[in-house]
Amino acid sequence: VQLQASGGGLAQAGDSLRLSCITSERINPYTVGWFRQAPGKDRKFVASVSWSSAHVESVNARFTILRDNTKNAVSLQMNNLRPEDTAIYYCAAYLGGSKYYPSRMSNDYPYWGQGTLVTVSS
Repeated sequence: VQLQASGGGLAQAGDSLRLSCITSERINPYTVGWFRQAPGKDRKFVASVSWSSAHVESVNARFTILRDNTKNAVSLQMNNLRPEDTAIYYCAAYLGGSKYYPSRMSNDYPYWGQGTLVTVSS
């Protein structure tokens, strides 16, 4: 499966952005996650949603992950953005997995999109 991330851009502190991840095939059987990598830092988990949509994981309440299987898409709604949210955001996927516990580990995700840059100014 191929993934295409979009929706990044420039924002000011307090703004909201919605990132989108589109897959090249039916997204239904895939667990999907969002990760981010700030300049000079390691890639970190942001949010994930299981293939069943039975459970989501998120690092904080400002970020919400949503999936729309009818559009083969998973979005990341980011509210009240802060300068420390500046990073390249990647969507990733793996086939199947736990119905209730979508992984937070980047090594579990073999499929990755190209990333979309989010820059938040103070």
